[in-house]
Amino acid sequence: MFRRVSRLLLSFVMLMAGAAVGVGATATAAHADSCYTWNRTLRQGSSGADVTQLQIRVAGWVTSGERLSYDGQYGARTAAAVKKFQSAYGLAADGVAGPATFSKIYALQDADCTPVHFTYAELNKCNSDWSGGAVSAATAKSNALKTMWKLEAMRHALGDVPLTISSGFRSRACNSAVGGSSTSRHLYGDAADLTGSPSFCRLAQQARTHGFSEILGPGYPDHNDHTHVALDPSPYWSAPNCGI
Repeated sequence: MFRRVSRLLLSFVMLMAGAAVGVGATATAAHADSCYTWNRTLRQGSSGADVTQLQIRVAGWVTSGERLSYDGQYGARTAAAVKKFQSAYGLAADGVAGPATFSKIYALQDADCTPVHFTYAELNKCNSDWSGGAVSAATAKSNALKTMWKLEAMRHALGDVPLTISSGFRSRACNSAVGGSSTSRHLYGDAADLTGSPSFCRLAQQARTHGFSEILGPGYPDHNDHTHVALDPSPYWSAPNCGI
């Protein structure tokens, strides 16, 4: 509780600082964050690693069936995702990422860059070093971070209800032990199985607007007790009992 209150107070101070210097100003040292700090306002036409970092955090704010690329190019899709993020959190929705937008992001992330409502441990109940999957350990962990930010967006859109993750990254050994497919996205670190509430159908339906290209739920074989979301290069949705 103390950490959350302190973070909210810090966010308020940074937001006021941003308002004082104006929307067009770049971020300053007053905006420093222990995870990542943006040092300039970003808009359509911007490019670079700071754009990629922004894309990771807003990729869950897209339209149904859309996926945002992590390419470091601030194009129309990134601007639209930023606008939806801003609207969702009560900010001026202009599609330009400036001090107010960054302050909100700072308030939503912990020091390890995970969103405040999710942890690496939740996305990896298999082995702590992220090894043994279909990609390198670093890639698997990076994919998990991207998944968490999409889940953060989904959580907020659902009314800030907690989401329970029963399975995330799996090594090949872990995947085999639970009878997972040899091509499972869990091997890549970008998959999460959701249980608990809201209902599995509600989760599957909501996931369509948060950048997940693989959604499997009730009615799909072996998925009546959870909803599976992932980022698959070959999009596939199937939850027949939910109208998907």
